[in-house]
Amino acid sequence: MGTVPGEQFFVEAEAREIYRALARRVFAFGGGIEAHVSKSQVAFRAGRAFAFAWRPGMYVNSDVPVVASFALGRELSSQRIKEVAHTSTKQWMHHVELRAVADVDDELIRWIEEAYRRITER
Repeated sequence: MGTVPGEQFFVEAEAREIYRALARRVFAFGGGIEAHVSKSQVAFRAGRAFAFAWRPGMYVNSDVPVVASFALGRELSSQRIKEVAHTSTKQWMHHVELRAVADVDDELIRWIEEAYRRITER
């Protein structure tokens, strides 16, 4: 199935598979998207970061393999959203727990694509 940029950040097999599913869908948005790996997360960037994938177990006692975070210019209301942080006057950061590859569904990808379009269509 081949590797995707950033997958080395996820050491557990389950988390790596979830990340691969997420990254493949994100990279399909278009050219110019990069995965930037830091100590704490993988940032999806198209000039600026628009979404992130990280391991909550690095910070707290958690059995959640991956969290996807994305920045929008509005606050979403969904039971899938674990937490929303109003990080600036025009930005809300949303966090969604991903426990299985099936959680990387069309709804999540629409939200992340909205974050991508927000920074690329300015």
